[in-house]
Amino acid sequence: MSIAQRPISFAISHLPAIYSRRLPLFSSFLVCGNMRTSFRAFPVVTVPPLPSLGPTASFPARFPSLPQRRLCKFGVKCSYAEAGISDDSRSATIDVVADVRNERIVVLGGSGFVGSAICKAAVSKGIEVISLSRSGRPTYSGSWVDQVNWVPGDVFYANWDEVLVGATAVVSTLGGFGSEEQMKRINGEANVVAVSAAKDFGIPKFILISVHDYNLPSFLLSSGYFTGKRKAESEVLSKYPNSGVVLRPGFIYGKRRVDGFELPLDLVGEPLERILSAVENFTKPLNALPASDLILVPPVSVDDVAYAVVNAVRDDDFFGVFTIEQIKEAAAKVKV
Repeated sequence: MSIAQRPISFAISHLPAIYSRRLPLFSSFLVCGNMRTSFRAFPVVTVPPLPSLGPTASFPARFPSLPQRRLCKFGVKCSYAEAGISDDSRSATIDVVADVRNERIVVLGGSGFVGSAICKAAVSKGIEVISLSRSGRPTYSGSWVDQVNWVPGDVFYANWDEVLVGATAVVSTLGGFGSEEQMKRINGEANVVAVSAAKDFGIPKFILISVHDYNLPSFLLSSGYFTGKRKAESEVLSKYPNSGVVLRPGFIYGKRRVDGFELPLDLVGEPLERILSAVENFTKPLNALPASDLILVPPVSVDDVAYAVVNAVRDDDFFGVFTIEQIKEAAAKVKV
């Protein structure tokens, strides 16, 4: 992980004060690269003299830098002077490190249905994206496709030192169906490997796309698909107790590409979502029935899942397990 610091300096000057008491006087110029901007600040309130300080006071302080963020360093000069007396340009500086975030995410399975939607949404919000998937770059085109770094590879054999460098979050969309062993491996073990790698590398946040349990009876939830997903959830929440995110959508609809063909799942999912959302208050008494969510829980747009991920990447207070309704609420915060 790298930390880029851009030196930025402040100096202090002022206009003549109009009060007879001692005033804190500030003005500054900002230098960043070849650009210089100057401004003056007028004293608007009087303050009593500080007997414990001499005519000139400096406040050396340095705040520790934060990992995985680009930081700006400010130098500030501060002095006290009588009205009409110029400030002391020899005052010591204060070094302040300002936190300016530049997000960079790694999307596991980024060329898939959900993963590609996440990549597209992240790029639209100015987030740098790396996708790791077995198929690498998708065959279709789009302006956002060229803005993603497509890395072909398998999560079990990935060179994490190259994939995770500089990342601020990892997003996993890994999952699938097959035999019991295959589902446990791709839904569970693959995600466990990814979580462990991210944690060992020092990535501050991990976001997992999981699944709603549909209020299914326990014997159905014991299948390899659900046990794998819950194993992955447990790994995320244990290794990232204060920053791990688990999204549990139901049926996800959108335009899905399969073998070069586009399946318009939104033609079914979108109207179904509207209908079930409209009658939700009337169907709540039925929620206690086993497997009732299979027909009563509204589908979720793949764009809502994608923008909920973007919200999770940006918001440090966004962590834990999120239901279908909470996913939609999170997406609404960043959708424009």
